[in-house]
Amino acid sequence: MNRIFEYTISPTDAPCTVGEFLKQKGYSRQIIIHLKKTEHGILRNGVWAYVRTQLFPGDSLKITLVEEGASENILPVPIEPEIVYEDEDFVVVNKPFDMPVHPSIHNYDNTLANAMAYYYQQQGETFIFRCINRLDRDTTGLLILAKNALSASLLSTAMKNRQIHRTYQAVVSRIPVPLAGTIDAPIARKEASAIERCVDFEKGERAVTHYKVLKTKGSLALVELSLETGRTHQIRVHMDYIGCPLLGDYLYHPDFSQINRVALHSYALSFSHPITQKPMEFHMPLPKDMAGLFS
Repeated sequence: MNRIFEYTISPTDAPCTVGEFLKQKGYSRQIIIHLKKTEHGILRNGVWAYVRTQLFPGDSLKITLVEEGASENILPVPIEPEIVYEDEDFVVVNKPFDMPVHPSIHNYDNTLANAMAYYYQQQGETFIFRCINRLDRDTTGLLILAKNALSASLLSTAMKNRQIHRTYQAVVSRIPVPLAGTIDAPIARKEASAIERCVDFEKGERAVTHYKVLKTKGSLALVELSLETGRTHQIRVHMDYIGCPLLGDYLYHPDFSQINRVALHSYALSFSHPITQKPMEFHMPLPKDMAGLFS
């Protein structure tokens, strides 16, 4: 999947070299090396240029990112993904329940990666699977996939810098008191477990979760949660810590009497477009199994 970027050098940009300009735009060292090896990957005023070529106000710069290969070991499988938004730089999908994001042992052909490989194969496009935010197999909702190396680099940096704001909704087994608040409790790996996490004030890394109750029914509560940090199992561990574990959580509250999976949904994403910097915001309503608990 190829992507062309065109820039007009402004007086505030120049004088500078091509390489300096590209670094200012977020091109990584690896991307710049790739461009150097790409015929006509860098054109200044229509002429093939080097990263050391000097740029001046009014110059035009055309960058062509060429990707001829596809992700290895990802089999295209005719699973139809639910596309929420797509442009030249990224795609937002709504991941269903019981779908892993990446292939792994025993999950070779039933993942989101398989679905996206087939989706782009049908369009005659190669596709490298670059998932920016990750969800567990049983968690539903919004995911961002980058469509080229530059958008992947910029979105990954935004995620690292907490500039991609994620909002979740969860169904918990007891109504939190107070109905809104902040949980600031460090999380660490649980001893003798490779998977479970726990609150640990001695060994844990800082974790901060903000929550508010949206609705209740009996002892259940629908809670909206936003994260300041991104620790593994953060929402699940924090809600369990305050005595309000998520329904259907096989690790921390294995009660499947009302729902057969962890009741957690990636509800909203907001961030700046990696290339245009336009504000982007996406919402995905609760899936039927979670919504049905309050009907």
